[in-house]
Amino acid sequence: MKFHGTTILAVRHKGKVAVAGDGQVTLNNIVIKHRAKKVRRIYNDRIIVGFAGATADALNLSERLEKKLDRYNGNLTRSAVELARDWRTDKYLRRLEAIMIAVDDKNMFVISGSGDVIEPDEGLMGIGSGGMGAQAAAKAMIRNTDMDAVDIVKEAMKIAGSLCVFTNDKITIEEL
Repeated sequence: MKFHGTTILAVRHKGKVAVAGDGQVTLNNIVIKHRAKKVRRIYNDRIIVGFAGATADALNLSERLEKKLDRYNGNLTRSAVELARDWRTDKYLRRLEAIMIAVDDKNMFVISGSGDVIEPDEGLMGIGSGGMGAQAAAKAMIRNTDMDAVDIVKEAMKIAGSLCVFTNDKITIEEL
Protein backbone atom coordinates (compact mmCIF):
# COMPACT_ATOMS: atom_id res chain seq x y z
CA MET A 1 0.00 0.00 0.00
CA LYS A 2 1.46 3.36 -0.96
CA PHE A 3 -0.06 6.59 0.26
CA HIS A 4 0.72 10.03 -1.07
CA GLY A 5 0.64 12.90 1.31
CA THR A 6 2.45 11.83 4.42
CA THR A 7 5.58 10.54 6.05
CA ILE A 8 5.58 8.83 9.45
CA LEU A 9 8.79 7.63 11.08
CA ALA A 10 9.24 5.72 14.35
CA VAL A 11 12.67 5.18 15.93
CA ARG A 12 13.57 3.26 19.08
CA HIS A 13 17.12 4.14 20.18
CA LYS A 14 19.00 4.42 23.46
CA GLY A 15 15.99 3.40 25.55
CA LYS A 16 13.63 5.99 24.02
CA VAL A 17 11.15 5.90 21.19
CA ALA A 18 10.20 8.87 19.02
CA VAL A 19 7.50 9.04 16.35
CA ALA A 20 7.37 11.88 13.85
CA GLY A 21 4.94 12.87 11.13
CA ASP A 22 4.93 15.70 8.64
CA GLY A 23 2.03 18.13 8.49
CA GLN A 24 1.25 18.30 4.78
CA VAL A 25 -2.17 17.28 3.48
CA THR A 26 -2.71 17.13 -0.26
CA LEU A 27 -5.78 16.74 -2.39
CA ASN A 28 -4.53 15.28 -5.67
CA ASN A 29 -1.63 17.61 -6.51
CA ILE A 30 -2.69 20.58 -4.36
CA VAL A 31 -1.46 21.24 -0.82
CA ILE A 32 -4.53 22.09 1.27
CA LYS A 33 -3.04 22.01 4.78
CA HIS A 34 0.47 22.48 6.13
CA ARG A 35 0.18 21.66 9.84
CA ALA A 36 -1.94 18.51 10.19
CA LYS A 37 -1.24 16.38 13.24
CA LYS A 38 -0.76 12.79 12.06
CA VAL A 39 0.98 11.60 15.21
CA ARG A 40 -0.85 11.46 18.54
CA ARG A 41 -0.89 9.87 21.93
CA ILE A 42 -3.70 7.54 22.94
CA TYR A 43 -4.56 5.27 25.87
CA ASN A 44 -3.59 7.57 28.75
CA ASP A 45 -0.59 8.87 26.77
CA ARG A 46 1.08 5.42 26.91
CA ILE A 47 0.75 4.64 23.19
CA ILE A 48 1.80 6.76 20.21
CA VAL A 49 0.16 6.25 16.83
CA GLY A 50 1.06 7.73 13.48
CA PHE A 51 -0.98 7.21 10.36
CA ALA A 52 -0.80 7.57 6.60
CA GLY A 53 -3.72 7.51 4.23
CA ALA A 54 -7.20 8.96 4.24
CA THR A 55 -7.57 11.12 7.35
CA ALA A 56 -11.09 10.05 8.33
CA ASP A 57 -10.13 6.40 7.89
CA ALA A 58 -6.98 6.82 9.96
CA LEU A 59 -8.86 8.56 12.78
CA ASN A 60 -11.48 5.82 12.72
CA LEU A 61 -8.74 3.19 13.06
CA SER A 62 -7.04 5.13 15.85
CA GLU A 63 -10.31 5.20 17.78
CA ARG A 64 -10.83 1.48 17.18
CA LEU A 65 -7.31 0.73 18.41
CA GLU A 66 -7.97 2.73 21.56
CA LYS A 67 -11.14 0.69 22.18
CA LYS A 68 -9.13 -2.51 21.77
CA LEU A 69 -6.53 -1.16 24.21
CA ASP A 70 -9.30 -0.50 26.73
CA ARG A 71 -10.65 -4.01 26.24
CA TYR A 72 -7.22 -5.68 26.59
CA ASN A 73 -5.88 -3.51 29.45
CA GLY A 74 -3.32 -1.63 27.34
CA ASN A 75 -1.78 -4.74 25.77
CA LEU A 76 -0.60 -3.26 22.47
CA THR A 77 0.32 -6.60 20.91
CA ARG A 78 -3.08 -8.16 21.50
CA SER A 79 -4.91 -4.96 20.55
CA ALA A 80 -2.97 -4.59 17.29
CA VAL A 81 -3.64 -8.20 16.29
CA GLU A 82 -7.35 -7.88 17.07
CA LEU A 83 -7.62 -4.59 15.15
CA ALA A 84 -5.84 -6.08 12.12
CA ARG A 85 -8.12 -9.13 12.23
CA ASP A 86 -11.23 -6.94 12.33
CA TRP A 87 -9.84 -4.66 9.65
CA ARG A 88 -9.14 -7.56 7.30
CA THR A 89 -12.41 -9.42 7.83
CA ASP A 90 -15.05 -6.69 8.30
CA LYS A 91 -16.79 -5.66 5.07
CA TYR A 92 -16.87 -1.96 6.05
CA LEU A 93 -13.38 -1.76 7.54
CA ARG A 94 -11.78 -3.47 4.52
CA ARG A 95 -12.56 -0.35 2.51
CA LEU A 96 -10.56 1.93 4.79
CA GLU A 97 -7.47 3.35 3.12
CA ALA A 98 -4.86 3.86 5.80
CA ILE A 99 -1.85 2.30 7.46
CA MET A 100 -0.59 3.02 10.96
CA ILE A 101 2.38 2.71 13.25
CA ALA A 102 1.66 2.09 16.93
CA VAL A 103 4.35 2.10 19.65
CA ASP A 104 4.56 1.77 23.40
CA ASP A 105 7.53 1.51 25.73
CA LYS A 106 8.33 -2.05 24.51
CA ASN A 107 6.67 -2.64 21.13
CA MET A 108 6.51 -1.10 17.68
CA PHE A 109 4.04 -2.31 15.06
CA VAL A 110 2.93 -1.41 11.57
CA ILE A 111 -0.75 -2.31 11.25
CA SER A 112 -2.42 -2.58 7.85
CA GLY A 113 -5.78 -3.44 6.36
CA SER A 114 -4.43 -6.60 4.76
CA GLY A 115 -4.15 -8.09 8.25
CA ASP A 116 -0.48 -7.31 8.77
CA VAL A 117 0.92 -6.62 12.20
CA ILE A 118 4.62 -6.19 11.55
CA GLU A 119 7.25 -5.62 14.21
CA PRO A 120 10.41 -4.25 12.60
CA ASP A 121 13.72 -5.98 13.36
CA GLU A 122 15.81 -2.90 13.96
CA GLY A 123 13.50 -0.65 15.97
CA LEU A 124 12.70 1.76 13.17
CA MET A 125 9.94 2.00 10.60
CA GLY A 126 8.79 4.53 8.03
CA ILE A 127 5.44 4.58 6.23
CA GLY A 128 3.80 6.82 3.67
CA SER A 129 5.16 8.38 0.53
CA GLY A 130 8.39 9.57 2.19
CA GLY A 131 8.65 6.65 4.59
CA MET A 132 11.40 4.78 2.76
CA GLY A 133 13.63 7.87 2.56
CA ALA A 134 13.06 8.74 6.21
CA GLN A 135 13.73 5.15 7.29
CA ALA A 136 16.97 4.95 5.28
CA ALA A 137 18.20 8.26 6.71
CA ALA A 138 17.34 7.16 10.26
CA LYS A 139 19.11 3.84 9.79
CA ALA A 140 22.29 5.60 8.68
CA MET A 141 22.14 7.99 11.65
CA ILE A 142 21.63 5.18 14.16
CA ARG A 143 24.69 3.40 12.80
CA ASN A 144 26.96 6.39 12.34
CA THR A 145 26.14 9.00 14.98
CA ASP A 146 25.62 9.38 18.70
CA MET A 147 22.23 11.11 18.29
CA ASP A 148 19.19 10.27 20.40
CA ALA A 149 15.82 9.10 19.02
CA VAL A 150 14.24 12.58 18.83
CA ASP A 151 17.21 14.10 17.00
CA ILE A 152 17.28 11.17 14.59
CA VAL A 153 13.61 11.52 13.64
CA LYS A 154 13.99 15.31 13.25
CA GLU A 155 16.92 14.98 10.86
CA ALA A 156 15.51 11.99 8.98
CA MET A 157 12.21 13.80 8.43
CA LYS A 158 14.09 16.83 7.06
CA ILE A 159 15.80 14.53 4.58
CA ALA A 160 12.52 12.87 3.61
CA GLY A 161 10.95 16.31 3.13
CA SER A 162 13.75 17.32 0.79
CA LEU A 163 13.13 14.22 -1.36
CA CYS A 164 9.36 13.69 -1.29
CA VAL A 165 7.04 16.37 -2.68
CA PHE A 166 4.21 15.03 -0.50
CA THR A 167 6.19 15.67 2.73
CA ASN A 168 6.80 19.06 4.34
CA ASP A 169 8.96 20.38 7.18
CA LYS A 170 6.14 21.01 9.67
CA ILE A 171 6.91 18.05 11.89
CA THR A 172 5.02 16.69 14.91
CA ILE A 173 7.11 14.54 17.27
CA GLU A 174 5.95 12.47 20.22
CA GLU A 175 8.38 10.66 22.52
CA LEU A 176 8.18 7.91 25.14
